Amino acid sequence: MADSKLKIDIRRNKILERLRAEGVVRVSELSKELGVTSVTVRTDLDSLERDGYLERMQGGAVVKARGVEQAEPAAEKEKEKLLIAREAARHIKDGSTLFINSGTTTRYLAAALKAHKSLNIVTNSIAVAMELGDVPAIHVILLGGEINTQYAYTFGENASEQLCRYQADWAILSVDGVSTQAGVTTFHADEAAINRIMMERAKDTLIVADYSKIGRVGFTQLHTIDSSLQLITDDKCDRSKAAELEALGLRIICV
Repeated sequence: MADSKLKIDIRRNKILERLRAEGVVRVSELSKELGVTSVTVRTDLDSLERDGYLERMQGGAVVKARGVEQAEPAAEKEKEKLLIAREAARHIKDGSTLFINSGTTTRYLAAALKAHKSLNIVTNSIAVAMELGDVPAIHVILLGGEINTQYAYTFGENASEQLCRYQADWAILSVDGVSTQAGVTTFHADEAAINRIMMERAKDTLIVADYSKIGRVGFTQLHTIDSSLQLITDDKCDRSKAAELEALGLRIICV
């Protein structure tokens, strides 16, 4: 039953990823791409519409403003992500052990960590591993397992089992949403288990998320909002939403 639920989550997450990128999805194309019947795709779309992620149309669905947003050009957010990454790096002491997941902001973080010494990095991000793999003062472990080629990360049972061998000072996570109603969320259901283990096995968790993620709700919950988490975001974030999160105990740094 659990495996079946996971397959459904992964399939629906792929639908959301396509919707984020293109703004529209069609049943016939999804059926072929995902290897399932049109009936299954329509069921998925109906469920996602009920959850507020999309709006159904004849033969498919379109993006819904309050649900999945079309991706902004990377250049528009590059400055914010760089500032967040550099601030996160300032919180890390030499000699620390870090869990780092996949994401643009954590890739920028990897670059910002190159000046540190004696770091141990455990990551499922291929980009992070490549960024730091040839730095003599940093030891990198890339988790093995299945590969999401679109977003360049590893996941699955093998990756989770390997991750459980380690403990870290910090789990540093790039996420898709931080909200009072849904907590910390991601659109990547297949990576969610890795993220949760990272949080469980680290002394502290640092969320790195630009302003567009604050108040946003992703597909899969990673953690509720409480005082065990810290968030670094940028000063474009909605102040009222940030205040609501702080009221629940979340520690926020705006750069």
